[in-house]
Amino acid sequence: MKIGVLAVQGDFSLHRKMLDALSIENVAVRTPQELAECDGLILPGGESTTFYKLLEQNGLFSAIREFAREHVIFGTCAGLITVARHLVNSKQPTLDLIDISVERNAYGRQIASFIDDIEVCLNGHTYNFEAVFIRAPLIRSVGAGVSVLSRHRDEIVMAENERVLAATFHPELTDNTLIHRYFVSKVERALASNPPQKKISMPA
Repeated sequence: MKIGVLAVQGDFSLHRKMLDALSIENVAVRTPQELAECDGLILPGGESTTFYKLLEQNGLFSAIREFAREHVIFGTCAGLITVARHLVNSKQPTLDLIDISVERNAYGRQIASFIDDIEVCLNGHTYNFEAVFIRAPLIRSVGAGVSVLSRHRDEIVMAENERVLAATFHPELTDNTLIHRYFVSKVERALASNPPQKKISMPA
């Protein structure tokens, strides 16, 4: 199994560090060709408008949308904004991979960033997690096929569907690998249900 971490902007190196801690092979993804070699993908935080422009420039916007048809994606902060279906305060295009409505910068400016404990429900078990919110978005609503995994003061901060995991906070800024382990388990389940086809070398 190889996990790609989108590396066009944001804190991608910290996500790779978390995967290293789990002994998961991982690679920085900057091109559609690099994406094609991966079994799952993490979209990190960053500045969502710039994020979108860089994806378009690198040919990754459509490539990720196609990739998501059979693979699992994890979006954090700006990554979550990118995978959402609808943005309530922006006309920025999104990948529309999970039926959630998101408000960008819902907590205000950078000075409004904070750390707080949340409860996360994964596979029927509840875990405490120290969540880091930096100019965080909020999930204002969820649609069909979407499960809420965590709330902070009654606001949805983590959700999933079959192929997408989305968090408004930054799990890579802690030492707790819980959420990355859960993402890896989603990738493993997807691989088990749809194993990759063996590549056949063509004769010269």
